[in-house]
Amino acid sequence: MSGSSLADWLRSHDDDTLVGLLRMRRDLATPPPANSTVLATRAGTAGSVARACEGLDTRTLAVLEALLLAGADREPCTAQRVAELLEAPVDAELRLLRELALVWGPDEELTAVPALAEVLGPYPAGLGRQAGELSTDQVLAKLAELGEPERKLLNTLAAGPPIGQTKDATIPASVEQARSPVQVLLAHGLLLPNDSGTVELPRQVGIALRDNRPFGTVELDEPAPRTTSRGERGVDEAAAGEAAELLRQLEKLITLWSAQPAPVLKAGGLGVREQRRISKELDVDDARSALLVELAAGAGLIADSAEASPEWVPTTLADSWLASTPPHRWVVLAEAWLDLPRLPGMVGRQDMRHSQARDAKPPVPLAEELHRPLAPAARRRVLAALAELEPGTGIASTEELVALLAWRAPRKGGRLRDATVRWTVAEGTAIGVLALGAITSGGRALLDGDRGAATQRMAEAMPEPVDHVLVQADLTVVAPGPLQPDLAEMIDTVADVESAGSATVYRISEASVRRALDAGHTAAELHELFRVRSRTPVPQSLSYLIDDVARRHGRLRGGTAASFLRSDDPVLIAEVLAHGCAEELGLRRIADTVLISPLSLGEVLDGLRDAGFTPAAEGPDGRVVDLHPRGHRVAARPRSTRRTQHGPAEVTTEQAADVVRQLRAGDRAESSRRGRTARLPGGGGEADTSATMALLQEAARQRRNVWIGFVDSHGVASQRIVLPLRVGGGVLEGDDPNGSPGTRFPLHRITSVALVEGS
Repeated sequence: MSGSSLADWLRSHDDDTLVGLLRMRRDLATPPPANSTVLATRAGTAGSVARACEGLDTRTLAVLEALLLAGADREPCTAQRVAELLEAPVDAELRLLRELALVWGPDEELTAVPALAEVLGPYPAGLGRQAGELSTDQVLAKLAELGEPERKLLNTLAAGPPIGQTKDATIPASVEQARSPVQVLLAHGLLLPNDSGTVELPRQVGIALRDNRPFGTVELDEPAPRTTSRGERGVDEAAAGEAAELLRQLEKLITLWSAQPAPVLKAGGLGVREQRRISKELDVDDARSALLVELAAGAGLIADSAEASPEWVPTTLADSWLASTPPHRWVVLAEAWLDLPRLPGMVGRQDMRHSQARDAKPPVPLAEELHRPLAPAARRRVLAALAELEPGTGIASTEELVALLAWRAPRKGGRLRDATVRWTVAEGTAIGVLALGAITSGGRALLDGDRGAATQRMAEAMPEPVDHVLVQADLTVVAPGPLQPDLAEMIDTVADVESAGSATVYRISEASVRRALDAGHTAAELHELFRVRSRTPVPQSLSYLIDDVARRHGRLRGGTAASFLRSDDPVLIAEVLAHGCAEELGLRRIADTVLISPLSLGEVLDGLRDAGFTPAAEGPDGRVVDLHPRGHRVAARPRSTRRTQHGPAEVTTEQAADVVRQLRAGDRAESSRRGRTARLPGGGGEADTSATMALLQEAARQRRNVWIGFVDSHGVASQRIVLPLRVGGGVLEGDDPNGSPGTRFPLHRITSVALVEGS
């Protein structure tokens, strides 16, 4: 359609083409456009054009800029001219741009939406405006006369943007009177003054400096990153090691906050001091501790207690998570990360602060500043790029992945575009979704939404739990792999982690043995543990240590009176009473071998331990019991079972087809109304209501179509052509040629009615 408008061009296409447009540019479908004119107007707005450009790659954007260089936003140009500017074929890109309604018309008369100039900026391809009749030969001749300072300045502006700030924007009377390189260039006509403080490089000069190539060194072909292949099994096993370490650290975080919850800052989030405490206790850096905290919150394992003095506390969900198998625990965290609408990588980065105030502080974990609704979509985009490679194959370096994704969508992601890719790779590797630069088989399953397969893949990659340890002569215990749950619980009770990894090293000490005895285990049970579970001979030093601590342990026994202490040794009772702690603990003798206190048993035992005694708690049957607190808990927040939406809602084919049907009806209504309709007088009121009823009833009797203006329950206005069948009870029933027969329209929502002439 030569010289047609965008509305005419859209109107000329079939329904399938319009359905495709509405699915590709989802913002055009909401609210449904009344007709093709409204659709064209909406498609040409700067906001909608900017959204459409976000998904375009560098080559397609270059085609748009070439169209602007050719002036296609003002008058039609040819596809051949665009190809000449780019020095490359443009058929595929123009086909896509037509599908997006950013360009319309045949190859001989291409027109671009005018808003492109606003969206892509005033300097397409980084080139300035034309400078009169300055020819290429004249430019080359003038360039040959320049010195090094002038050439250097021109090359800088030629790289784009072509605008520079200067104090010498006044054109001198002659070259000889020029005071600076800028004025020399102004005198030669190789720069143009914009105002008193800026100059612009003319388009002809910029092209000449780019060796007569308007787009210079712009890479029109997608970069091909170097890849490495480690094998799918190797990648999965490497990821399993990272996953095991992640689970261990998160378990420790839950234990830490069970005993001592962290306060919530007044402004929300976790304080820097508390984060450093976590980093120290878990022996990780601040970036890792921030990720752990954000993951725990995202998975619902910790939450704000919402009290008068709120604290970050583990939830009841943490207990079921801790009781699950490692693969199930991993998939909970991996899913939480994939759908986390936050960017943990922003934590602690001064340049990521929202406020530009002088006293603004970098974001902290769990703070509102980290909230980014599009973060899940950005993560999935990174993982999807890696999933394009063969299983077990990864990209050699993160920076090459950054460059690839930047080429594919240079306008997507804003200022955090490249940083988000780096954070996603680092976090995905720490979690075990990625390893060795490749996506794992479990990660692929998660990306496809197959939770069961992801769990199974991680279970296959994780080493089988071992049922033994290796006790060393220096009182260290080596776990040559993940321990069986019951063995892991016992070893955690009697020993402290010294170093973690694929082989965890524990250290047994007097304090750790006493902790096991406090928990209710006997010396005989500890001896049996190491005798049965150690693949190496149990050193005598360990046996001596257990017996020595056990011999002294529990000589003092506590109960509740509020609490009591007893001992078979009256001398020990007297020693306790003589100690300074006796008064603080409110201890009072009621027999030669019994003391009582008004304080709780836990407070009494802690006070005695601080004083150097080694008491134990006993139950009603005289056996040692464990009084250690089970930790704070808050109710888990309900989590939605609905799948997280990543970005704008998708428009289905059925929804788009329905919008197109309404649009076609609007086109017919608009066409019918122009010169072929009888309008009702405006003004509203009872008289108009009566006239509307009368007109509709007349149309029903005569079987004539009417044009109606209608506002639906969502406040969306549209126009329809309807054949009225019955009017009454506050409702118009009629056949809609583009909808279902017998459609009902509440009369109070009809804004205008007109008979369609010739119907």
